[in-house]
Amino acid sequence: MADLNIPTAPALDGTRHLHSGKVRDLYEVTGGEHEGCLLMVASDRISAFDFVLDTPIPDKGEILTRMSLWWFAQLADLVPNHLVSLDVPAAVRGRGVVCERLEMFPVECVARGYLTGSGLLDYRATGEVCGIALPDGLEDGSRLPEPVFTPATKAELGDHDENVSYDAVERQVGADTARRLRELTLAVYARGEQVARERGIILADTKLEFGRRPDGTIVLADEVLTPDSSRFWPADRWQPGRAQPSYDKQIVRNWLLSPESGWDRAAGGPPPALPPEVVERTRARYVEAYELLTGESW
Repeated sequence: MADLNIPTAPALDGTRHLHSGKVRDLYEVTGGEHEGCLLMVASDRISAFDFVLDTPIPDKGEILTRMSLWWFAQLADLVPNHLVSLDVPAAVRGRGVVCERLEMFPVECVARGYLTGSGLLDYRATGEVCGIALPDGLEDGSRLPEPVFTPATKAELGDHDENVSYDAVERQVGADTARRLRELTLAVYARGEQVARERGIILADTKLEFGRRPDGTIVLADEVLTPDSSRFWPADRWQPGRAQPSYDKQIVRNWLLSPESGWDRAAGGPPPALPPEVVERTRARYVEAYELLTGESW
C-alpha cells in the first residue's frame, strides 16, 4: 500500500474526527440538533497514482461539494440522499455537509456507458467486464451497446478497488439488495448521462456509494457525479481508439508522467510538488466542468 501522506485533519468545534481519506475528512457531530450525524468535508487535496500530493488545488473541495449538491437536487426523484444540513463550522463552510449516519454497503457501484480505464483492461484480457461479455472490436472510448453495472470491492486506503462480478455482490449483500443497487446505479447514470449530453459533455462512467437507513431505505451517499468520481469528456472531441480529453485531474497525471516532473513512478517514491501552472490549469478544468454541467457561474 502506498504511503498516502494525508495531512492531519483540522480540529473543528462540536465534532470528533473519525477518518480521513484521499480527499475527504469525516467527523461525528457531538452536540446540537444534529448530534450523532456525520460532518463530511471535501478538502482541496488531490491524489494521483495512489498518492496524495503535497500541492492542493484551490477551491477544489468547494467545487466538488457544490456540484454534488446540485446533482442531489437533480436526482431527488430517483433516490433519497444523505444530506441533512449545510449548517457547518465556519472553517469548512462551502466544503462541508452534515449528513446521515448510514450502514454503508461494502461495494463501489460503478456504471459504464463507455469503455475505458480498468474496464478496458479487463475487456482486453477476457472480452468481459465484471463477467459481462462485450462485443468484439471495442476500443478505448468505445460506446457500449447499453450501460452496464460493473461493481468493485472497496479497497483499503492506498490500494486499488478491484472489479468483481454481479454474483459476488449478491453473495455479499443479498440478491434483493444487489438488484436494487444495480437499478439505482443505472438510473442515476442514465439521468446524469442525459443531463451531461444536453450540455455537450459525455458521461463515460461514474462511481456511486450507497448506504442503508435503519428502516431499510437505500440512500445515495458520499459525492455524486463529480470529476473525482466520474469521467466527463467533451462530446465534440470524442474519438474512440485513443485516450479522451477529460474534465478531471488528467492534467496532473500527464505532468507527473512527463520528463519535466523528474518523477520515476516505478521507483516508488512520492511525486514532486506541482508547479503553479499545472495547479491553475487543473483548477480551471474543475471550474469549467462545474459551470458547464450546472449552468451556474463559479
